[in-house]
Amino acid sequence: MRRTLVIPLLAVALTGCSFLGRNTSCTLVGAESGVSAVWVPADFGGQDAARIRLCVNSTCKERTSGGPDDPFASLFVRLPDDVGASALPVRLTVTSAMSGDTVVEDSTRARLTRWNPNGVSCPPTAWTAAFRVHPDKGLVSPEGMRIRR
Repeated sequence: MRRTLVIPLLAVALTGCSFLGRNTSCTLVGAESGVSAVWVPADFGGQDAARIRLCVNSTCKERTSGGPDDPFASLFVRLPDDVGASALPVRLTVTSAMSGDTVVEDSTRARLTRWNPNGVSCPPTAWTAAFRVHPDKGLVSPEGMRIRR
């Protein structure tokens, strides 16, 4: 008798929420809303040869370009999680670390898209956009970017 009672209880425990009508299992991957920019440091010369500044609305982040042996570098400007599917102004300024001259200057609008890393019916929901920093063209799509070492 004891064995016949334990097996159904074990089955209920293993099925968890799906037994109670919820058939989605969510993972715990986190996400933040924001705009990112990636680049190949070698495109901008030697070790930390340039300073990259990315502004979204009035929030700015900056860093040096990185080492030419690094496959890629990036910046991320965090946005409020409730920003939604909006189009925000983005400004890029790349300056030479040696002379202080502006090497690249560009601006565009970032069209934020919804991202649910755990599935559409699971939290969190983040709103994101991404760009590649190109040494001649400024902010371009990161699609097809080949990272080589």
